[in-house]
Amino acid sequence: MKRNKLVKYLEKNGCTFVREGSRNTLFGNISNGKVSTVPRHPNIKENLCRKIYKDLAFPIS
Repeated sequence: MKRNKLVKYLEKNGCTFVREGSRNTLFGNISNGKVSTVPRHPNIKENLCRKIYKDLAFPIS
């Protein structure tokens, strides 16, 4: 999955940008207070996307 598509999906579902790290971006789910990192790579593997969804308590789409 493209990183831009993942970030748009997270923002559409209520996640907000928390901070930038040296290699990752931290997003948080404001409805439940959970956070997860999104790597700054152009392509992100599906298994990592599922882990991010699980960390943020999203339904897997």
